[in-house]
Amino acid sequence: MANANVDLLHADTNQFLTFMLNGEEYGVEILRVQGIQGWDTVTPIPKAPEYVLGVMNLRGAIVPIIDLRKRFHMESIPFGPTTVIIVVKVENSDKSRTIGMVVDAVSEVYRLDENLVQPLPEFGGNISTDFIKGLSTVDEKMLILLDIDRLISIRDVEGEAAKLAAQAS
Repeated sequence: MANANVDLLHADTNQFLTFMLNGEEYGVEILRVQGIQGWDTVTPIPKAPEYVLGVMNLRGAIVPIIDLRKRFHMESIPFGPTTVIIVVKVENSDKSRTIGMVVDAVSEVYRLDENLVQPLPEFGGNISTDFIKGLSTVDEKMLILLDIDRLISIRDVEGEAAKLAAQAS
């Protein structure tokens, strides 16, 4: 039986692409997703933040690739047959950039009633959760909905990646 959060007819619904990361299911707004591709090697960028694996040429564009496990300070695991790169559009400070996120596996696409998305409870001082839009339950499983613009700072991934893209043109 479908949960009340999954509402195919309600006007105030958003679609989320969900993916697995360390056994948990996360979601990003599907309108931000530009594609999904299998894992491939990347060109490392010197002095990039630890979670920036490097850059990749995707259909003629140089795209920074980040490892969400590292971004979330999770244990790294070897990439396997279900490892994919979700290509998303991030918008910060009047700029937009295409970025690839490495995740363990793609899960589902859900249409969620935004009125039923619950805010994240307060955790106190040192825990940064501003990149989490909220929580939702679908078929008795918890989805963590991410605010992609707050999760990935263009400033963090641009530096050397932008220089490399300029050299490649």
